[in-house]
Amino acid sequence: MKKKTGNDSANISNKEVGEVPLTKTPRPKFDYPKAEEKVCTLSDIPGVGPAVEEKLAAAGYTDLISIAVAPPTELSINSGVTEPAARKMISFAKEKSLVEMESGTELEQRRTKIKKVSTGSKTFDELIGGGFESGAITEIFGEYGSGKSQMAHILSVNVQKDDPEAVAVFIDTEGTFRPDRIRQLARGAGLDEEKVLENIRIAKAFNSDHQMLLVEKVEKLISEGLNVKLIVVDSLTAHFRSEYMGRGTLAPRQQKLNKHMHDLMKLADIRNVCVYVTNQVMAKPDSFFGDPTVPIGGHIVGHNSLTRIYLRKGKKGSRVAKLVDSPNLPDGECNFFVESEGLKDV
Repeated sequence: MKKKTGNDSANISNKEVGEVPLTKTPRPKFDYPKAEEKVCTLSDIPGVGPAVEEKLAAAGYTDLISIAVAPPTELSINSGVTEPAARKMISFAKEKSLVEMESGTELEQRRTKIKKVSTGSKTFDELIGGGFESGAITEIFGEYGSGKSQMAHILSVNVQKDDPEAVAVFIDTEGTFRPDRIRQLARGAGLDEEKVLENIRIAKAFNSDHQMLLVEKVEKLISEGLNVKLIVVDSLTAHFRSEYMGRGTLAPRQQKLNKHMHDLMKLADIRNVCVYVTNQVMAKPDSFFGDPTVPIGGHIVGHNSLTRIYLRKGKKGSRVAKLVDSPNLPDGECNFFVESEGLKDV
């Protein structure tokens, strides 16, 4: 008979001795709540106290993105801090701000909210894709008497056709606004003259700084609940042209004009407002062939305007509108008459 060794007892299973098999009990898993990322505000920026925050808000810096993209010198002037402190504020804002991107499909869906302001002329509307588009800047340039200010009055009335509560802001730099013309157009459109006039806010700009300030005030009015759907600047370059004369002042003029255009473009995009600006022209001295007329402002105005239209006088008192630049429309022309009740197709 074979004797069992001491190691044989270790080979006896738990089942043979009647013991419960040992199992490893899994440790319970707990889903710990994730800490939500704190959304930083202006007051969270190091060095920004109540006084500095108030100055920033008054200058239009309302969130971290606006701080992150601001030039240090400009931020220093507007906030009252030193330029090194402004650079630290910008660095913090860049680190904490979230940059969002959208797909082409999302942009397409957002563009369904775009509104069109009709000119009252069928051929003119067809030329520019259905009317003056909201969310962008449309520039019309031409010589005096070509109909730029007439179009400004017409749009101020027609924007109230689809939305009777819509408000038009008319920034007048040349003293062109006429209430009696608005009454004529309102009667022609079948609208209440008094209500149409009441829904137009007129602001006279006395210089370029005042003109830029008025655009900032429009943003504040919209934030307070005013239903602004159209902003007219007639004309865009009159003050800039008279205040900055000579080649030596060209660079500062263009920089200032560029900021003004960016403020208008930002306002149009964020608030889905139609921005209509008129522009003066000059004769190009070195042009020997073709039309020597060119708009003031150069590439600065051209690049910031989504659609550019050239107005000129036609035959028998008519006007000719030529589509000069558009991201999605072909070049073309149309003819129309400016009458007391509005535009009439030839």
